[in-house]
Order: sequence, then structure tokens, then C-alpha cells
Amino acid sequence: MGKHGAQQPIQLVIITGMSGAGKTVAIQSFEDLGFFCVDNLPPTLLPKFLELVKESGNKMNKVALVMDLRSRDFFDHLFAALDELAGQAWIMPQILFLDAQDSTLVARYKETRRTHPLAPNEPPLEGIRLERKLLEELKGRAQIVYDTTGLKPRELREKIVRQFSLHAQSGFTVNVMSFGFKYGIPIDADLVFDVRFLPNPHYIEHMRPKTGLDEEVASYVLKWGETQKFLEKLIDLLAFMLPYYQREGKSQLVIAIGCTGGQHRSVALAEHIARHFSADYKTVVSHRDMERRKEAHR
Repeated sequence: MGKHGAQQPIQLVIITGMSGAGKTVAIQSFEDLGFFCVDNLPPTLLPKFLELVKESGNKMNKVALVMDLRSRDFFDHLFAALDELAGQAWIMPQILFLDAQDSTLVARYKETRRTHPLAPNEPPLEGIRLERKLLEELKGRAQIVYDTTGLKPRELREKIVRQFSLHAQSGFTVNVMSFGFKYGIPIDADLVFDVRFLPNPHYIEHMRPKTGLDEEVASYVLKWGETQKFLEKLIDLLAFMLPYYQREGKSQLVIAIGCTGGQHRSVALAEHIARHFSADYKTVVSHRDMERRKEAHR
């Protein structure tokens, strides 16, 4: 078993949602958690702001932004920026959407005697309905949605602190595991890839007692054109998928690479894949069945 480490990605939380649903309380809660906070950042400025965050190195590793999105242009700018970030390992963006029932929002407007920003000359309910329709697509893209209808400000603050303090501590680990199909598929695997179609060192007598950790065996497994083509496609697929798994809040992703006995091909490929992603993610590599054959002959 081996371990590889990498700098944790910047955590970016975009706070948005219905006016009156608690965005002010939310940004104050993130300040308490040590996030660098910006209130009411126009989405058009998001790419430039994130450039400055990236250039700061590790000085701003947790960022929370409040965005009030009330026009189609704002949506387009935000979605374009988030789509561009999706495949980049240096940052982990999430949307926190705050919502509440219409009756609750109306009551809150009456308490504060404010007018709704989308309908300043109309009853608050008109603005609320217009805003809800406008925000429908954004809510569908949010990873986290809080309904604050029955929440007091203190309860909303506690909810945010619980979720995001735990999330910040847990991080994201890519666990690459080799295994042998003859011993069964790992029950905790998220993704399983079968490499039994690749040339097998088991049939070369002097390599048979060795493992994929031996340089000679690893070189043999990796030298073939089909192996290189498979790795190119698999690494490209994983590079696309990992940021999305991370954004969804998973603490660990288990990638299982299987060959017949879990001794040669799967071991060499698991090591190669773990090394590749160790620059961008915390990675752990393990070999479930590598010693099974030796133990069977003792």
C-alpha cells in the first residue's frame, strides 16, 4: 500500500437564492468559518476574481460569494464560468441555494417594510413569483438547497457551520485499488475497470512469482499499444469525472482496477493511475489481492 499527497483545492461556495431567504445570515456564517467573503459580486466579474484567487496561492483557500441573479445575462456569465471551472482540479465550486415558501418571504418583507427589488412598485408577492421563475434553472444546478421556511437565523447559521466545517475537514481522497476477479469485485468500489484484455505477465515463467510493483513486470504491462491507448482514454475520463464527484461532496472515490488474479496487470495500472492524479488530489493506492497467490502456496 502507498500514499500520494497534493495540495487541497480551493473551496468556492456561491450563495444565491430567493431574496429574503437568508443570504445575509449565510455570508456571516461563512465569515465565522474563516472563508474569504464577498457580498453581491456581479457574475461578469467572477472570472477575473477567480484569477486573483488562483494567483494568491494558498492565501485564499476558502471563498464564499453572494450573488443576486436577476437577469438572463447574469445567468449566462455564471454558468459559463462554472462550466469552465468544472474540469479544473485547483478549485471546487459549489452553489448554495437558499429558498423559502412564498408566504414566509412575504411575511419577512412586511416585517422589514422593504419592497421587492424586482417589483418595487408592486406587492412583494409579485416580485417573489417573478424571481422564483427566473431562478428556477439556477436552483436546478445547485448542489445544496436549504429551505429556510421554518428556520430562525441562529438555526440557519448552525446548519451552515455543521455542513461546511465538516466538509472542509474531510477533503476528497481518490482511492485506487487493484484486485483479482477470481476473488470477487470489491463491494466498496465506486468505479470498476476490467483490464483482463491486456497481455498477461503470468504466462512468462520468470515473471509469474513477481508482482506489478516489480519494474520488469510494470514495464511489460505498460509497453503495449493497447495498454497505452486504454490508459489515455481512462485517464481522460477520470480527469473529467473527478471534479464533479468532488463538487457533489463525496469524501472518497474508490476506483477498482481488476485483472484475473490481482497480481500483475491491475497492480501496475493502479500504481500508474494513482501517480498520475497525485499532483492534483490526495490519492491512496492499495492492492487487495496482490499477495494472495504467495499466501496460497505457503
